[in-house]
Amino acid sequence: MDSLRDEDSDVLRIDDDDRYGRLRLISWWRQDRLAAAKVLVVGAGALGNEVMKNLALLGVGTIVLIDLDEVEPSNLARSVLFRREDGGKSKAFVAAARAKELNPDVTIIPIHGDVLTDLGLGLFAEMDVVVGCLDNREARLWVNRQCWKVGTPWVDAGIQEIQGVVRVFVPPDSACYECGMTSRDYQLLNLRYSCPLLRREDIQAGKVPTAPTIASMMAAMEVQEALKLIHGMPVQSGCLHVFNGVSNTFYTTQLPRKEDCLSHETYPGPIPVDLGNDATAEQMFHVAHQHLSGPLSLALDRDLVTAIDWPQLGRRSEILRPRTRVTLAEATDPETGEAGRPELVSVVDEGTGLSRRTLAELGVPPYDIVRADGAGGSAFLRLEGDRGRALPGI
Repeated sequence: MDSLRDEDSDVLRIDDDDRYGRLRLISWWRQDRLAAAKVLVVGAGALGNEVMKNLALLGVGTIVLIDLDEVEPSNLARSVLFRREDGGKSKAFVAAARAKELNPDVTIIPIHGDVLTDLGLGLFAEMDVVVGCLDNREARLWVNRQCWKVGTPWVDAGIQEIQGVVRVFVPPDSACYECGMTSRDYQLLNLRYSCPLLRREDIQAGKVPTAPTIASMMAAMEVQEALKLIHGMPVQSGCLHVFNGVSNTFYTTQLPRKEDCLSHETYPGPIPVDLGNDATAEQMFHVAHQHLSGPLSLALDRDLVTAIDWPQLGRRSEILRPRTRVTLAEATDPETGEAGRPELVSVVDEGTGLSRRTLAELGVPPYDIVRADGAGGSAFLRLEGDRGRALPGI
């Protein structure tokens, strides 16, 4: 029996056998909303561990967790869900299993992968809120743009030493993450790539010094903001909430909204189609012709490297991977040191050789929303055939 107030009295009856009994004492609390909620957590490091712990304790119904790294010894001092014996294992799978131990009521879907290439836009659209636990601008910018396309609010946090910041973004009207980016941010973002726009392996990810205390505090704020969004409560969107742990000072500042911001692209409601990313682009074009006329083209969200060409060596190597997954080392001839030229594609036209490739080969992840362009405009097609794979059991 739930904790509840008698209809004809002011007596509050509390069921101590109810896991969520103390939470239900909060006047606005709706446990049924939490049980029905879907939350995407991006990153399973120090912040992600704390976010997963809190979401599990609260009984959030479905949590999708993605991270591309494995557990390392340096994670153990800052991550509550990891143990020494987890070394070398997927962070996402370990954190999911430990969070599930905290609360068997929740469904947790771990993904060992890269948010830039492995999460379809359909999954972003189905979430009630996205919680970012990231450590780099590129991933934050990508999450921001994906959330804006489908109108999903997201919460971001950053930590360093014992300082931290939390930001809440609610499309389409608030300022977004990119609205707050400076020219220096773009410069640092571009350092990750070489002149031919391939990822540089010699630029190591920054090892930001952080304490577990600030991770706990900022993650708690993130989850609290997510709670408010799930309950339909007001939030301060487009704001930075900044905490300085040295002086114990806290302030909030509003980001200016840039009306010409590149992140503010929004998609109309997608058309569900009975295809997955194992279908070819031609099969997708066949379906799109029900909504569009004329020769069609597929717009790729992720630039595709089709090949590396060394004209000076008379050699060409097929790649077929998203640009962010191709390193500068792969474009460098090991014998001569000659740099090859990547062949980049952002559009696939109907009737070409690439259109006979599967969408997966073209860098389209499962359960994505793909855009087909024709003479009469554009159609946005959701790959419904992948939903069971992207959200198993949901």
